[in-house]
Amino acid sequence: MAGEPQSDCLFCKIVAGEVPATIVRETETTVAFRDINPQAPTHVLVIPRVHYPDAASLAVGAPTVAADLLREAGEVAAQEKTDAGGYRIVLNTGAGAGQTVFHVHAHVLGGRGLNWPPG
Repeated sequence: MAGEPQSDCLFCKIVAGEVPATIVRETETTVAFRDINPQAPTHVLVIPRVHYPDAASLAVGAPTVAADLLREAGEVAAQEKTDAGGYRIVLNTGAGAGQTVFHVHAHVLGGRGLNWPPG
């Protein structure tokens, strides 16, 4: 069920403290931690504590948590000192877009030039 922890979800296990992660920020509704395969000098994932598979389902099922996720992405950028030079927030949806863990997560990327389109 959406919103409920999933026993087979890596990010639900990180939220529960069952899997270690390098946590950089926590709030009542979100957890932010360093990506284990960084694609930029700053690469932090921000996830909601509740389980939703993607950004659209989070926005429908828990819109205030969706807003918290975006706010925290900005706070992470400021904490990591990438806000002045620019940063990117990426929300992949579906395997075809590169999503590998189906618990919504925002990638906060910065610390190097981020040309568009990505790749």
